[in-house]
Amino acid sequence: MWSPRPLLLALAAALVVPLMASGPAPAAPPVPTLVGIRAAEHEGFDRVVFEFDGRLPRVRAGYVDELIGDASGLPVRIAGRAVLRLRFSPADAHDADGPTVTGRRAFALPNVMTAVRAGDFEAVTTYGLGLARRSRFEVSTLRSPARVVVDVRAAFPTEQRKVWFFHEERFVENRAPFFVPRLRPVRVHAPATGVMDRLFAGVLPRERANGLRLLRSRATTFGDLSIESGIARVRLVGGCASGGSTVTIAGSIMPSLRQFASVDWVKVYDPAGHTASPTGSSDSIPACLNP
Repeated sequence: MWSPRPLLLALAAALVVPLMASGPAPAAPPVPTLVGIRAAEHEGFDRVVFEFDGRLPRVRAGYVDELIGDASGLPVRIAGRAVLRLRFSPADAHDADGPTVTGRRAFALPNVMTAVRAGDFEAVTTYGLGLARRSRFEVSTLRSPARVVVDVRAAFPTEQRKVWFFHEERFVENRAPFFVPRLRPVRVHAPATGVMDRLFAGVLPRERANGLRLLRSRATTFGDLSIESGIARVRLVGGCASGGSTVTIAGSIMPSLRQFASVDWVKVYDPAGHTASPTGSSDSIPACLNP
């Protein structure tokens, strides 16, 4: 008795052979790699440019209350009164040799004070921009090379104020002073807060090359800043420890706040709100900053 099965098997084989002969599926395009971050001041706004090797990634931008690490889910330290988060995908910030860009960079611009990486995970790269003030922003793209351009409005008055940073080379060589001032733009209406924000934003790349460092003593930021009756008070947030050293973050905070005519004494508090001499006409540091 005749059966159609041999004919059906032959037809199936004929259909399979051309598919196998067509070759492997096309390879996915390479993931764009972040290769540069730069920023500059323009009339009325600050511009931050993220440059990529390869095609342009998609970008999502928006303000967040807190910068969170993509992989860890933990808060990421960032200075400023507002945080603008930028998420690029697909995009990497590393190659086979390691990171392709810095994970943390300070700027001496009126509004944008720092760019901090919060993620480089599964082809998603996230950065936060720490700002002096929450402002309108615009995001655009350019090609050849691929760039994402972020313009943040900065149409408010600023003044140049000094911020003291730790000079590591001077300390190692025992050449005082160990803390030296650098100028930063701060908002006219909140200069003391601006100085403290700029302190925690850290040193510029050229300053780091010259030996300057942000000595945090494990603090991540500051709070409860006040100036009254000639006394500036500020509380460290996140941590407090001298590590046995004779130099601490107090060496940056005290001269940075004492530059204001309304400040005669500076009292630094630990995260729990304690300091050695909370009253009286004297400077004061908490026990955690003692050697």
